[in-house]
Amino acid sequence: MAAARERRLPHLHLTLDAPTWAFRCPAPASVTVATLSTSAPRPDGEFRLIDFDRLSVLGRGNGGIVHKVSHRRTSALYALKIIHRGHPGADEEVDVVRRVDSPHIVRCHSVLPTASGDSALLLELMDGGSLDSLVRGGHGGFPEEALAEVAAQALSGLAYLRARRVVHRDIKPANLLVNSAGHVKIADFGIAEVVSRAGKYRAAYEGTAAYMSPERFDTERSLHGDGDEQDRVDPYAADVWGLGVTVLELLVGRYPLLPAGQKPSWAALMCAICFGELPTLLDSTASPELRGFVAACLQKDHRKRASVAELLVHPFVTGRDVAASRRALCQVIEQRSMPISTRV
Repeated sequence: MAAARERRLPHLHLTLDAPTWAFRCPAPASVTVATLSTSAPRPDGEFRLIDFDRLSVLGRGNGGIVHKVSHRRTSALYALKIIHRGHPGADEEVDVVRRVDSPHIVRCHSVLPTASGDSALLLELMDGGSLDSLVRGGHGGFPEEALAEVAAQALSGLAYLRARRVVHRDIKPANLLVNSAGHVKIADFGIAEVVSRAGKYRAAYEGTAAYMSPERFDTERSLHGDGDEQDRVDPYAADVWGLGVTVLELLVGRYPLLPAGQKPSWAALMCAICFGELPTLLDSTASPELRGFVAACLQKDHRKRASVAELLVHPFVTGRDVAASRRALCQVIEQRSMPISTRV
């Protein structure tokens, strides 16, 4: 079965140590006044590509490239994501980023026209990088106070998307970006989907295999909203699973569902995700509230998995000291943010 499915899923991302496409990068000496791009989105057409100087490459991938750019007139800093023409999901990503406007989502200021036909997204620049970049490099896990803040803000972003029928489908540390103010925002809508009112959506096995939920490995089930109501797979439940794996990874300081050093092959990931148990390390290092939160996220049966609304009122989230949790997260960001090699 594993061999057959490996042939059917050749496009899954299996590299667990790949860094992200956004990271903290100091402004060059030639820029005397620079601000991060945090203002409200502007109508398409107000910005032009020729208005920006490209300062550095923030990341590369099969889908395109991301630059750190500076607006020539204002010196404001942005991330410019250029998606290659014809790349699968490019139109969907543009459609989704046009729909969303939330303090918990990386803001798209404008979709810029290009002569080549590529898609160019002018995005808010997150100066703290990604949670992936912060947890890697031998730094170890996050303190629980910081984890509670990450969970609360990510859940607020997922609640916003759920209200607009958007499924992200690739929630992982690399797609949760932070800034020096301690804000956590969801990024990269390359395989996101707007679920129809009938509950239908695209094939469920796109995404990063390491963070896919068990039901998304089962391609023989009804994954498009067809069949009996009780047999339908809730598409939003997969994002909760991804958040659970993310929180657990930030706690232990490495990908948590495989033993340290094990090669992350598709078959190994499928077995660990669909049939494996939670790491025993969690039982000895985490508070009961955190253990309960992760367990609620990582129920293998999507029907038993907690919803975003339920997790927002979980004691791990509501019981945190908000100010202390934000300070703890800011400390992690300040201590660990540094330029690293990145990709989209």
